[in-house]
Amino acid sequence: MTARQRLFVFLGVLTVLRLVVASQIELFPDESYYFMWSERMDVSYFSKGPGVAAAIWLGTHLFGVSEFGVRFLSPLFGLGTSLLLFSFGRRLYGESVGIWTAVMINLLPIFNVGSLVMTIDPLSIFFWTAALYTFWLALERSPDFSKWWPATGALIGLGFLSKYTNAMQLLSIVLLLAITPKHRREFRHAGFWSMLGVALLGALPPVIWNARHDWVTFFHLVARGGLQKRATIDLAETGKFLAVHFGVYSPLIFAGLLAAVWWGWKGARHQWKPRFLLAFALPLFALYFGLALKEAGEANWTAPGAISLGVLAVALWHERAERSVRARRFAGAALACGLVCSLLILNLDVARALGVPWPYRLDPGARMRGWRMAATKLEQVRANFEATLGAPVFLIANEHEVASSLAFYLKDKRPEGPGYPPIFIPESQEIQDQFSFWHRYDEFLDPKEVPASRSQVHGERDEYYTEEGGVNVFLGRSALYITDRPEEKAPTAIKGGFEQVEMIACIDQTRRGLPLRQLRIFACRRYRSLPL
Repeated sequence: MTARQRLFVFLGVLTVLRLVVASQIELFPDESYYFMWSERMDVSYFSKGPGVAAAIWLGTHLFGVSEFGVRFLSPLFGLGTSLLLFSFGRRLYGESVGIWTAVMINLLPIFNVGSLVMTIDPLSIFFWTAALYTFWLALERSPDFSKWWPATGALIGLGFLSKYTNAMQLLSIVLLLAITPKHRREFRHAGFWSMLGVALLGALPPVIWNARHDWVTFFHLVARGGLQKRATIDLAETGKFLAVHFGVYSPLIFAGLLAAVWWGWKGARHQWKPRFLLAFALPLFALYFGLALKEAGEANWTAPGAISLGVLAVALWHERAERSVRARRFAGAALACGLVCSLLILNLDVARALGVPWPYRLDPGARMRGWRMAATKLEQVRANFEATLGAPVFLIANEHEVASSLAFYLKDKRPEGPGYPPIFIPESQEIQDQFSFWHRYDEFLDPKEVPASRSQVHGERDEYYTEEGGVNVFLGRSALYITDRPEEKAPTAIKGGFEQVEMIACIDQTRRGLPLRQLRIFACRRYRSLPL
């Protein structure tokens, strides 16, 4: 069996394992949240484009509403990215580099998680890698026009619809062409402009959606990046951001990537391949590490930049390993360390089984555990409260992650009507997330659109609808408020919106003898709406 065949067997077995594991573990809150998006398909959403919702919609329509259905495409995107990297690395540096690049990427903890769960990252990474490859092919055929130019634009557009970070590829392309004398001519050719035009088509759905919703995504991204805060330098935040990168990329592999930046930078002035690969990594890393001078962001923000940097790192370490025993040992240790870190980040119960009492509050995987049981207990509390009250109640959670996770695992979801989520978040005048764009329990409806059975208590319907004459079908009803925060009292939005609020249950979840999560449930009687 050749080395290439062994790689394909490895990737095939790994993909099957990922599909099996994906069906066995509960959803992360983000996955449950995006699943709710897929139930309400739109051209864009509050914080992201429609890519992840479309992927989940396809998976659940093929395999049903389940963990496997939600995640079906994620391992396949991981496989596609691996095959693209093998082919790309082979084209630039030879088959051995292509093989080891595909192996290395699959030993990164952040890539393993991204190839198992369905968030925006597996789509973003796949389209980023594909666009990187097709852009190289377009330049190979320059100055002739080729199909690879518009293909690159299409892939960047699809990536943008998955994650807005993918738009950074356009900046990388412009910078690369501008600093490379022989490629500056591309700015005068149809290929570049066809790529740009097709890529900008991908921006149309989010632009159209935001034009209808007061550009909320723009303000959300500004706040997410901490750009609204005054200019300060917080080295503790920067250190935190750097430390997280050593964790999610594996310490030795990330150190190897940093070494590749140093070596590649020295050669990029005269060598085309390092310059090309660094152009698709350094702008992204510089942007987010610059933002981290004020406030640490998420490690996955820089993940697309690790693709080209990974190819460069494998090529440079492969060259040194052929000449140096120490380099070979470091490379082997880095890959082994990546494997161990990947296993731990996916399931830290391995460490607990060995006697390490790792707290769940420091375990990223804890966010996907216990929601099915929590939903079962919540339904028991709801049934008991409704039996005492003699009327059905609606549900409110403290924020969208708790609401989405519980809603996915409720057996009796009982939405109040078409377009209503099974669980609401507290009423607010501010737009907080996608829940703000769905039906809410504090909204007033046109009386003509409310079934008579739900609006009789509000009297006769007016011929013309005004906000003052609207109907709130939740007035006078009771609810349960669920929070995962250590709140002794319900927040103002809940206390002010109901006549009486009291805590009636506390769900303490433990795992392997350690606290996992605590959910507090408050009985909220007779909704009256918050005063403006």
